[in-house]
Amino acid sequence: MPRRSILLFAAACLTAAVALAVATVVVVTGREAVSADSAASTGQPAVGGPFNLVDQNGAAVDQSLLEGRWSLVFFGFTYCPDYCPTTLAALGAARAQMGDAAEDVQIVFISVDPDRDTPAALKTYLASDGFPPGVIGLTGSPDQVAAAARAYRAFYEKVGEGPTYTMNHGLTVYLMGPDGRFRSALSHDLGPERSAQLIERVMARG
Repeated sequence: MPRRSILLFAAACLTAAVALAVATVVVVTGREAVSADSAASTGQPAVGGPFNLVDQNGAAVDQSLLEGRWSLVFFGFTYCPDYCPTTLAALGAARAQMGDAAEDVQIVFISVDPDRDTPAALKTYLASDGFPPGVIGLTGSPDQVAAAARAYRAFYEKVGEGPTYTMNHGLTVYLMGPDGRFRSALSHDLGPERSAQLIERVMARG
Protein backbone atom coordinates (compact mmCIF):
# COMPACT_ATOMS: atom_id res chain seq x y z
CA MET A 1 0.00 0.00 0.00
CA PRO A 2 1.41 3.46 -0.93
CA ARG A 3 2.65 5.58 1.98
CA ARG A 4 -0.02 8.27 1.34
CA SER A 5 -2.79 5.65 1.52
CA ILE A 6 -1.39 4.25 4.75
CA LEU A 7 -1.35 7.72 6.33
CA LEU A 8 -4.90 8.44 5.20
CA PHE A 9 -6.07 5.08 6.58
CA ALA A 10 -4.35 5.73 9.94
CA ALA A 11 -5.92 9.19 10.15
CA ALA A 12 -9.35 7.73 9.46
CA CYS A 13 -8.90 5.12 12.21
CA LEU A 14 -7.78 7.80 14.69
CA THR A 15 -10.80 9.96 13.87
CA ALA A 16 -13.14 7.01 14.37
CA ALA A 17 -11.50 6.16 17.71
CA VAL A 18 -11.86 9.73 18.97
CA ALA A 19 -15.50 9.83 17.90
CA LEU A 20 -16.17 6.54 19.68
CA ALA A 21 -14.48 7.81 22.86
CA VAL A 22 -16.55 11.01 22.82
CA ALA A 23 -19.73 9.04 22.25
CA THR A 24 -18.86 6.75 25.17
CA VAL A 25 -18.29 9.72 27.50
CA VAL A 26 -21.60 11.24 26.44
CA VAL A 27 -23.46 7.97 27.06
CA VAL A 28 -21.89 7.41 30.48
CA THR A 29 -22.39 11.03 31.53
CA GLY A 30 -25.98 10.91 30.35
CA ARG A 31 -26.70 7.83 32.41
CA GLU A 32 -25.21 9.40 35.51
CA ALA A 33 -27.23 12.57 34.95
CA VAL A 34 -30.45 10.58 34.58
CA SER A 35 -29.67 8.70 37.81
CA ALA A 36 -28.98 11.92 39.70
CA ASP A 37 -32.07 13.63 38.29
CA SER A 38 -34.20 10.63 39.21
CA ALA A 39 -33.07 10.74 42.82
CA ALA A 40 -33.56 14.50 42.97
CA SER A 41 -37.05 14.33 41.50
CA THR A 42 -38.27 11.90 44.15
CA GLY A 43 -36.47 13.59 47.01
CA GLN A 44 -35.18 10.16 48.10
CA PRO A 45 -31.89 8.36 47.52
CA ALA A 46 -31.92 5.59 44.94
CA VAL A 47 -30.50 3.19 47.56
CA GLY A 48 -31.31 3.19 51.26
CA GLY A 49 -34.19 4.61 53.21
CA PRO A 50 -36.32 4.07 56.31
CA PHE A 51 -36.13 0.80 58.24
CA ASN A 52 -37.19 -0.50 61.64
CA LEU A 53 -35.09 -3.33 63.09
CA VAL A 54 -33.47 -4.44 66.35
CA ASP A 55 -29.78 -4.67 67.13
CA GLN A 56 -27.87 -7.53 68.72
CA ASN A 57 -28.70 -6.15 72.16
CA GLY A 58 -32.43 -6.21 71.47
CA ALA A 59 -32.76 -2.43 71.15
CA ALA A 60 -35.10 -1.06 68.48
CA VAL A 61 -33.28 1.00 65.83
CA ASP A 62 -34.19 2.82 62.64
CA GLN A 63 -32.36 4.64 59.85
CA SER A 64 -31.18 7.32 62.28
CA LEU A 65 -28.56 4.76 63.30
CA LEU A 66 -26.64 5.81 60.18
CA GLU A 67 -26.62 9.53 60.92
CA GLY A 68 -23.45 11.23 62.07
CA ARG A 69 -21.03 8.55 60.86
CA TRP A 70 -20.02 6.86 57.63
CA SER A 71 -21.54 3.38 57.44
CA LEU A 72 -20.66 0.20 55.58
CA VAL A 73 -23.96 -1.69 55.30
CA PHE A 74 -23.87 -5.37 54.37
CA PHE A 75 -26.70 -7.93 54.12
CA GLY A 76 -25.97 -11.54 55.10
CA PHE A 77 -26.72 -14.21 57.70
CA THR A 78 -24.90 -15.99 60.51
CA TYR A 79 -25.11 -19.45 58.91
CA CYS A 80 -23.33 -18.15 55.78
CA PRO A 81 -20.34 -20.45 55.23
CA ASP A 82 -18.04 -18.17 53.26
CA TYR A 83 -18.98 -14.76 51.86
CA CYS A 84 -20.33 -13.20 55.05
CA PRO A 85 -17.41 -14.00 57.36
CA THR A 86 -14.80 -13.15 54.71
CA THR A 87 -16.54 -9.87 53.85
CA LEU A 88 -16.81 -8.81 57.49
CA ALA A 89 -13.15 -9.67 58.06
CA ALA A 90 -12.15 -7.75 54.92
CA LEU A 91 -14.12 -4.69 56.00
CA GLY A 92 -12.39 -4.83 59.36
CA ALA A 93 -9.02 -5.02 57.62
CA ALA A 94 -9.96 -2.07 55.41
CA ARG A 95 -10.81 0.00 58.46
CA ALA A 96 -7.48 -0.97 60.04
CA GLN A 97 -5.67 0.53 57.06
CA MET A 98 -7.50 3.83 57.38
CA GLY A 99 -5.86 4.94 60.61
CA ASP A 100 -7.69 7.66 62.54
CA ALA A 101 -10.24 8.07 59.74
CA ALA A 102 -11.65 4.65 60.65
CA GLU A 103 -13.14 6.15 63.82
CA ASP A 104 -15.79 7.78 61.61
CA VAL A 105 -16.74 4.48 59.93
CA GLN A 106 -19.13 1.89 61.36
CA ILE A 107 -19.97 -1.55 59.96
CA VAL A 108 -23.65 -2.55 59.92
CA PHE A 109 -24.53 -6.21 59.29
CA ILE A 110 -28.22 -6.80 58.47
CA SER A 111 -29.44 -10.39 58.63
CA VAL A 112 -31.63 -11.75 55.85
CA ASP A 113 -32.42 -14.83 57.97
CA PRO A 114 -34.70 -13.51 60.71
CA ASP A 115 -36.04 -16.98 61.58
CA ARG A 116 -32.66 -18.09 62.93
CA ASP A 117 -30.80 -14.83 63.48
CA THR A 118 -32.22 -13.60 66.74
CA PRO A 119 -30.50 -10.69 68.49
CA ALA A 120 -28.76 -13.19 70.78
CA ALA A 121 -27.55 -15.25 67.81
CA LEU A 122 -26.21 -12.13 66.12
CA LYS A 123 -24.43 -11.04 69.29
CA THR A 124 -22.68 -14.41 69.64
CA TYR A 125 -21.77 -14.49 65.94
CA LEU A 126 -20.29 -10.99 65.82
CA ALA A 127 -18.24 -11.68 68.95
CA SER A 128 -16.40 -14.47 67.11
CA ASP A 129 -12.64 -14.25 66.73
CA GLY A 130 -11.55 -12.70 63.45
CA PHE A 131 -14.46 -10.29 63.15
CA PRO A 132 -13.84 -6.57 63.63
CA PRO A 133 -14.96 -5.17 66.98
CA GLY A 134 -17.96 -2.90 67.14
CA VAL A 135 -19.94 -4.34 64.22
CA ILE A 136 -23.64 -3.50 64.60
CA GLY A 137 -25.85 -6.49 63.89
CA LEU A 138 -29.48 -5.93 62.91
CA THR A 139 -32.43 -8.27 62.55
CA GLY A 140 -36.20 -8.14 62.92
CA SER A 141 -39.42 -9.76 61.80
CA PRO A 142 -39.55 -11.20 58.26
CA ASP A 143 -41.57 -8.17 57.16
CA GLN A 144 -39.13 -5.72 58.71
CA VAL A 145 -36.14 -7.43 57.10
CA ALA A 146 -37.91 -7.53 53.73
CA ALA A 147 -38.64 -3.79 53.95
CA ALA A 148 -35.02 -2.98 54.76
CA ALA A 149 -33.79 -5.13 51.87
CA ARG A 150 -36.22 -3.42 49.48
CA ALA A 151 -34.95 -0.02 50.57
CA TYR A 152 -31.42 -1.05 49.67
CA ARG A 153 -32.44 -3.07 46.61
CA ALA A 154 -30.70 -6.02 48.25
CA PHE A 155 -31.58 -9.44 46.84
CA TYR A 156 -32.10 -12.50 49.06
CA GLU A 157 -34.07 -15.73 48.96
CA LYS A 158 -34.49 -18.85 51.06
CA VAL A 159 -33.19 -22.06 49.51
CA GLY A 160 -34.34 -25.47 50.80
CA GLU A 161 -36.49 -26.51 53.73
CA GLY A 162 -35.95 -27.80 57.24
CA PRO A 163 -33.08 -26.93 59.58
CA THR A 164 -30.44 -27.18 56.83
CA TYR A 165 -31.89 -24.48 54.57
CA THR A 166 -29.61 -21.70 53.38
CA MET A 167 -30.00 -18.18 52.01
CA ASN A 168 -28.93 -16.76 48.69
CA HIS A 169 -28.19 -13.04 48.95
CA GLY A 170 -26.46 -10.14 47.27
CA LEU A 171 -22.83 -9.39 48.04
CA THR A 172 -22.75 -5.61 47.68
CA VAL A 173 -21.48 -3.44 50.52
CA TYR A 174 -23.25 -0.07 50.66
CA LEU A 175 -21.23 2.96 51.75
CA MET A 176 -23.62 5.46 53.32
CA GLY A 177 -22.74 9.04 54.22
CA PRO A 178 -23.18 10.71 57.61
CA ASP A 179 -26.53 12.00 56.37
CA GLY A 180 -27.72 8.42 55.89
CA ARG A 181 -27.67 8.69 52.10
CA PHE A 182 -26.01 6.31 49.67
CA ARG A 183 -22.55 7.31 48.42
CA SER A 184 -20.97 4.28 46.76
CA ALA A 185 -21.05 0.51 46.39
CA LEU A 186 -18.12 -1.73 47.27
CA SER A 187 -17.58 -5.15 45.76
CA HIS A 188 -17.18 -7.86 48.39
CA ASP A 189 -13.95 -9.04 46.72
CA LEU A 190 -12.32 -5.62 46.31
CA GLY A 191 -9.78 -6.35 49.02
CA PRO A 192 -8.89 -4.35 52.15
CA GLU A 193 -6.37 -1.98 50.55
CA ARG A 194 -8.50 -0.98 47.57
CA SER A 195 -11.62 -0.80 49.75
CA ALA A 196 -9.85 1.56 52.16
CA GLN A 197 -8.70 3.74 49.26
CA LEU A 198 -12.20 3.91 47.79
CA ILE A 199 -13.78 4.73 51.16
CA GLU A 200 -11.24 7.49 51.80
CA ARG A 201 -11.80 9.01 48.35
CA VAL A 202 -15.55 9.08 48.90
CA MET A 203 -15.16 10.50 52.40
CA ALA A 204 -12.94 13.27 51.01
CA ARG A 205 -15.72 14.27 48.62
CA GLY A 206 -18.18 14.45 51.51
